[in-house]
Amino acid sequence: MKHVIIGAGVAGTEAAKTIRGLDENAGILLISADTQIHSRCMLHKFIGGERDEKSLNFTEDDFFEKYRVDWEKGVRVVEVCPGEKEIHLDTGEKVGYDRLLIANGADSCIPPVGDLRKASNVYGLRNLSDAQDIVKEAEEAENVLIIGSGLVGLDAAYGLLERGRRVTIVEMAPQILPVQLDAHGAQSYQELFEKAGVRFLLGRRASEAQCGEDGRIHEVVLDNGEKAACDMIVVAAGVRASTGYLEGSGIMCERGVCVDSYLQTNQPDIYAAGDITGLSGIWPNAADQGRVAGKNMCGLKTEYADRFAIKNTINFFGLLSLCVGRICEEEGDEIQVREDKEHYKRVILRDGKVEGILLQGDISHAGTWQYLIKNHIDIRGTGKDIFKINYADFYQVGDGGKYEWAI
Repeated sequence: MKHVIIGAGVAGTEAAKTIRGLDENAGILLISADTQIHSRCMLHKFIGGERDEKSLNFTEDDFFEKYRVDWEKGVRVVEVCPGEKEIHLDTGEKVGYDRLLIANGADSCIPPVGDLRKASNVYGLRNLSDAQDIVKEAEEAENVLIIGSGLVGLDAAYGLLERGRRVTIVEMAPQILPVQLDAHGAQSYQELFEKAGVRFLLGRRASEAQCGEDGRIHEVVLDNGEKAACDMIVVAAGVRASTGYLEGSGIMCERGVCVDSYLQTNQPDIYAAGDITGLSGIWPNAADQGRVAGKNMCGLKTEYADRFAIKNTINFFGLLSLCVGRICEEEGDEIQVREDKEHYKRVILRDGKVEGILLQGDISHAGTWQYLIKNHIDIRGTGKDIFKINYADFYQVGDGGKYEWAI
């Protein structure tokens, strides 16, 4: 059996490990545009000089030898042909497969504003090559403009601050981290970044960005007419599943590659995992998707069950936050908040069930909150302060690991 995996991120590598554990004799080929295994979560540490290329590697040093995985690196897949059960590479090579996993992630999305897409000093931050280009550009650039204040934008800012650069962040939302945190939780991070010298332009978007004769953008005009001078621009305005090469393949794509509960596409023997699926693409989820896909590729029917919630851990300047589930308030929600000088907790309830939790400063009992959200547990009638709930309030039923309230 020959398994081919497109993508060398955590979904692809975890799938390879899983396949090898289930099939000692399988052939496993990993194909990637990347030439080095690296954690995208740690790219800001590379930008800041805390890590080098080697220390970004999240696998064992002998990963490919240990799991007997062949790696064709620095090449791109340009076509997938399910009928022939083969893929075509940009080298002209054709590679056959018995089972195929699509796990090549997503690409930075640079908006079509002015010359942003063609200027030589505009970068996304998605891959190690992006971070390497940013570090090289930052050797000369003093003023950096970052478009977007989500996790990627703040990661870039944090790393560039370590290099002593002046950073301005433009965000179209009225707060930073608009997807991850509520306004109150986000304000705590904004104050820390401002104290470190970052300037925020909130509720604004770029409207004009023209190249000079040198092919570089030296200022961006915002929608209110304000001008932001810059030597370099980092765009962190979201990502888009990297599905361009799948056009004409018959593989169904919407926001990402469409998969069923077993992570199989609409084409036989083709699976997908990680960011390219458009499911919750954070690191632990992508790793789990890779493992589940690997099991199914080996014939061990396993459902992927963690579509329920978004989970993010944030840590800047020593302030730790965790958000699980839904963060945005909707009509009919019940909101409960607990706050003191060092901690902030906010829970969203709907019909007695927890739909989202934000913990800032103290993220203990995160597993309990995740269980409550994932299993739609009704907490009404417990007679207990919601912020003091923990696993001691449950008892285990049977051998399946299921828990019920110990009331």
